[in-house]
Amino acid sequence: MENALYQLAEIEISYKPKFKASQRPEIDCSLRAYHVLLSNWNLDRIELLEEFKILLLNRRNEVLGMVNISQGGISGTVADAKIIFAIALKACASGIILSHNHPSGESDASEADIALTRRLVEVGKLLEIKLLDHIIVCPDTYLSFKDEGIM
Repeated sequence: MENALYQLAEIEISYKPKFKASQRPEIDCSLRAYHVLLSNWNLDRIELLEEFKILLLNRRNEVLGMVNISQGGISGTVADAKIIFAIALKACASGIILSHNHPSGESDASEADIALTRRLVEVGKLLEIKLLDHIIVCPDTYLSFKDEGIM
C-alpha cells in the first residue's frame, strides 16, 4: 500500500525530426519567417479561426519545428505563457517566433497583441530564450512586431 503512494508518471522528452539538420530553414528576416509559417498553416481555416503558433529555433536561427499553441474563434485565441515556454524548454530552443492569424485579413496589431508580446519577451529573458519576433499572419500580408519596432 505504501509503494502505491509514491508511484509517479514517467516524463520522457524526445525529438524526432523527419528531415536532416542541413534541411532546416534558417530564419534571417521576417519575410522568411512569414513564408515558413504560411506554408505550414491550414489555409482552409486561416480566414475562419484565429490560431496561435510558435516557431522553435536553435542558436543559428534554424527552425526546429512549429507548434500549434491554441485555436480560438473569429476574434481571439489564448496564448498561455506557461505552455509556450514549457514547449520551448522541452525542445531546447534558443529562440522562438510567436505567430497568430487575424481571420479578418487585417494585419494591424491590437493593444492585447502588443501587451502579450511585451510580457512574453520578459519571460523569455528570464529563461534565456530569445523572443525574436511576433508575426501576424494573413493570407496576403503580414505584420512583424520586430520590423515595426513594437518589440
